[in-house]
Amino acid sequence: MSLLACVPNVSEGRRRVVIDALADAVRTSQATLADVSSDSDHHRTVFTLIGTPGSLVDAMESLAAVALETIDLRLHSGVHPRLGCLDVVPFVPLGGTDMEVAIQAAVSFGRWLGEGAGLPVFLYGEASRRSELRVPTSLRKLGLGGVAAAVEEGSWSPDFGPSRVDPACGLTLVGARSVLIAFNVLLDTDQVEIARRVARNVRESSGGLPGVQALGFFLDSRGLAQVSMNLLDPATTTLYDVVERVRREARACGVALLSSEIVGLVPRAAIDEMRIAELGLDSFGREKVVETYLDA
Repeated sequence: MSLLACVPNVSEGRRRVVIDALADAVRTSQATLADVSSDSDHHRTVFTLIGTPGSLVDAMESLAAVALETIDLRLHSGVHPRLGCLDVVPFVPLGGTDMEVAIQAAVSFGRWLGEGAGLPVFLYGEASRRSELRVPTSLRKLGLGGVAAAVEEGSWSPDFGPSRVDPACGLTLVGARSVLIAFNVLLDTDQVEIARRVARNVRESSGGLPGVQALGFFLDSRGLAQVSMNLLDPATTTLYDVVERVRREARACGVALLSSEIVGLVPRAAIDEMRIAELGLDSFGREKVVETYLDA
């Protein structure tokens, strides 16, 4: 049986009634809702769903309907960049499932979202139909206003949906990718420039660690700065590599690491139980491990 994960990132991290409604929408399907990670400062919630391709597409159609009804980007403010109320929807092959299965699921959901729900959809990652969207930074750098203008003038055309971006709903990136780890580190400082400096020195695009994306944010609710990262190739650059490098860069600025968190799930191979204390995690249990849901 082909199994996938789907990890929708939704631009809502504060209104519990909306987050619960989104989760309940997933529960009406046959997919398993494995994790819900919300952050009020990022104003973002990351859901992790596991199931067959068909069950995930069904779940995402239900979740998307709630997101489009309840989220208005014109009223949205948060430190995390976003392009849509349903911002990004990656499908991820699990176990021995082939990447082509994830690509087909991404295309199926992307087509429904564009043609059925009327939202501009760009395919990215392994599902992309153009090289510049293998990693969609070219779109993200434009921001919602810039992409909306580019779509309307025709320099960017969505793969599905209208050639007009509704400012309330935005657009959605739908793709297929391998497993990544979303990982945040809290620094013992309120100076966001230090977090940005650490992020710059850690991320691959600035000459840092292979396969690492990183940004620095100020978290108003905690009065502290955070380095927020994606590990795109956790077999090459491990969580332990990242923590060691962040700690070294922060120490050079006279700052210590307070704690860390994993957003969503991690593969079992990414965690060495004998070294877990080195990561500084606020909490960690088997419910954060992907294989927990595959073994059940």
